Amino acid sequence: SASPRVCLLLLRVLADFLFKFLVIGNAGTGKSCLLHQFIEKKFKDDSNHTIGVEFGSKIINVGGKYVKLQIWDTAGQERFRSVTRSYYRGAAGALLVYDITSRETYNALTNWLTDARMLASQNIVIILCGNKKDLDTDREVTFLEASRFAQENELMFLETSALTGENVEEAFVQCARKILNKIESGELDPERMGSGIQYGDAALRQLRSPRRAQAPSAQECGC
Repeated sequence: SASPRVCLLLLRVLADFLFKFLVIGNAGTGKSCLLHQFIEKKFKDDSNHTIGVEFGSKIINVGGKYVKLQIWDTAGQERFRSVTRSYYRGAAGALLVYDITSRETYNALTNWLTDARMLASQNIVIILCGNKKDLDTDREVTFLEASRFAQENELMFLETSALTGENVEEAFVQCARKILNKIESGELDPERMGSGIQYGDAALRQLRSPRRAQAPSAQECGC
């Protein structure tokens, strides 16, 4: 029989769902560091500005469902905007990131939000992340101000620290949980093209298994 370790690895590979995620926002807000902290559980010391896009993936457990997040970390510099916009299409979720110590990155949020809602899937779920929470003494954007912006634009909101890891996993999990809730309510359909959501291997096996189970009974009735 398979060892517990092998069984655990198999379980992690068989995801129930695949979600396409974006990480968007101005350059220098710590987007790549957030992604690195989420996947590797450590801070990325030698982080340079992203050129174009970078990709990462991770399977997480959300309310008993295994969800594979396929995450596109986009460049925040204006000269890469035309490249990164092409990756928005079909995204189910996004982290919209600003730097709490930079008013400029906060002021740019409306432009990023407009792009995401125009170019990604219609029902994209977005969580606003005020990053660099560890630099609270240098803060230029208050929690209350950002919280109001999130409420006015129907966004979830957390302050995060890619350095310490505070609220980093929670940001991705909250976003994924809201997408799952929309699937369960019927608002999102994983079989619809461009939804940014797909059934994973585990869910496909469950969908197919009833059909296999029905075949013998049909033969028995014909006897």
